[in-house]
Amino acid sequence: MTTTNIKRKVVILGSGPAGLTAAIYASRAQLEPLVIDGPEPGGQLTITTDVENYPGFADGIMGPALMEQFREQATRFGTEILNVWIDKVDLSQRPFTLYGKESADSDEITTEIKADTLIIATGASAKWLGVPGEAPVPEGLGGNGVSACATCDGFFFRGKEIVVVGGGDTAMEEALFLTRFASNVTLAHRRDEFRASKIMQERVMAHDKIKVLWNTEIKEILGSKDTGVEAVTLFNNKTNETSNFPTQGVFVAIGHKPNTELFKGILDMDDVGYLKTEGRTMTTNIPGVFACGDAQDSYYRQAVTAAGERPPGLIRLQRTPRTPRSCIASRSCVVASGDGTAMPLSRPFDRSSASSRHRWSLPYTLGCTRTPRAMPYRSSIARYSSSDAGSGV
Repeated sequence: MTTTNIKRKVVILGSGPAGLTAAIYASRAQLEPLVIDGPEPGGQLTITTDVENYPGFADGIMGPALMEQFREQATRFGTEILNVWIDKVDLSQRPFTLYGKESADSDEITTEIKADTLIIATGASAKWLGVPGEAPVPEGLGGNGVSACATCDGFFFRGKEIVVVGGGDTAMEEALFLTRFASNVTLAHRRDEFRASKIMQERVMAHDKIKVLWNTEIKEILGSKDTGVEAVTLFNNKTNETSNFPTQGVFVAIGHKPNTELFKGILDMDDVGYLKTEGRTMTTNIPGVFACGDAQDSYYRQAVTAAGERPPGLIRLQRTPRTPRSCIASRSCVVASGDGTAMPLSRPFDRSSASSRHRWSLPYTLGCTRTPRAMPYRSSIARYSSSDAGSGV
């Protein structure tokens, strides 16, 4: 089979809220982005039913419909979307190289993609129990009473009885949050003690709405498409007893796994696998490689935060290449003073003389007043900050 060769300025790996927002900004900046769909086009929102906490939709919106609007907005500005399974990457030199296959089961590399800049938005996946009834609708009750996000779906369980599965801090947080809505919360844990931090355990044990079932495993989630979840089959691994436990919702809180295996040994990541980035810039340890969304966010894991993180990194990305190296030391460059006004440099810049009191962030230099490629005067600034004046524009 012939290998397809593709070359792009910007390649975005992932098509969830983070990836498509990155695509919108990149395409509007005429960076001609290519989005790689991946194994789950649209991300986790495509297996979510009602979304009521995303701004701009007063009556709520279905998860798949929201992601379709993301997609349409990105393609409207020229984003190209490719469905291919990326099997390996070479980030040792620019342009970076991504090797794609038709599917995860394929052996043959069919696509070779060259990227001047790579944005990783591969997201994270909730860990599931793997029991009958847990799969997304229509195969199971996922999205119809089964969830892995209390923040996303807790509101839909007002006055209902809920089961939370897990024994770590995530499970404690989910159970406590759900007490705001549920009539009662049953916390099922397969061991006889929690792994959560002591303070979280104390809060859970002291709450009058939470009951704990020790040494208990969920073996099946029962219900129907019309009624949603009706019960769970419990197994006590100490007594070997099995029973059906009535409930109207199941929240699986056994952790998340970032989809970053592709970059192990290449990019810096924490013990769990979340990519490490530099502040709000979303830069990784390799210049030209950015990471955003749940692939690097182990805390919030929300669609709105995934989408909201994109502008800083993309703005930085689209501005940085526009700076001629020769203008860094030019007297005709301008900087932003502490009050946001522009002023010319009075002397050439000397890295060795820059003190911690007056720091120059060269990647924010956008242009030079003496070059034909200069941007408008207000935008032709190098970012300047001082401990007295604060940050420039």
